[in-house]
Amino acid sequence: ISPSVYGGLVLAQAVMAARATLPAQGELHSLHAYFLSLGVQAPIDYAVERLRDGKNYSARRVTASQSGGVIFEATVSAQVPEPGMDAHPPQPAVVGPSGLQSETAYRAQTAEQWPVHQRALRLAPLGIEYRRETPLDMLNPVRAEGPTRIWLKACQNLPGDMALHQALLAYASDHGLLVTAIAPYPLSLARGEVRLASLDHTLWFHRPFRMDDWLLYVVECRNIGGGRALCKGEFFQQGRLVASVAQEGLMRVAPAAQARQPVAA
Repeated sequence: ISPSVYGGLVLAQAVMAARATLPAQGELHSLHAYFLSLGVQAPIDYAVERLRDGKNYSARRVTASQSGGVIFEATVSAQVPEPGMDAHPPQPAVVGPSGLQSETAYRAQTAEQWPVHQRALRLAPLGIEYRRETPLDMLNPVRAEGPTRIWLKACQNLPGDMALHQALLAYASDHGLLVTAIAPYPLSLARGEVRLASLDHTLWFHRPFRMDDWLLYVVECRNIGGGRALCKGEFFQQGRLVASVAQEGLMRVAPAAQARQPVAA
């Protein structure tokens, strides 16, 4: 198993920590987070600071620490639901999840191609089922243009607590987001040709949704430069935009692999 903690797990736990201190009638609408240091597979302590408790909006600062050092910090905002105008872009016309191979099945199918010490990570249960429009081969990547589209949902039925659904979406929002930056380039994460690491993460919740029903996650890279990549994504359910995400991350390409890439015009 990877010695580093999955960033989506920290995001999800931060959502639940903040939710535990918020007014019962409030619902999370945004999270702005920074990954300050590499977390490891060890207990994480979460501290929540009350920043605001207004009539309609509340805000919290969540700090995650390991061994006395801060690894993550986020500001979370909640709102008492209120009526208003409603508009959003339409869900893209794509093939539905039925018939697409699950990422779990694809990982099992290709696990023997990975070094022995990495197979346990490839075969570890995910808890969320992901079905990519185009499978991602991290050993022998194939150049892909345009947005990445992933169908996802929880692997079991869930209770109606919206905080739980928001925490799980925060968890899922870190899956495959930064990897989209290397989709147009034949760079292999498994062979160490490129290194990716989350720097910050912003998530907005727009409308109610359920994680035990299919969501379409549409992701694209918007900028690469200065050793960083910026990726953005949108979650749709039953044709409605339910959440948006943006993440900037470290993107360092090994010199030998960099030399093979085309020069930008």
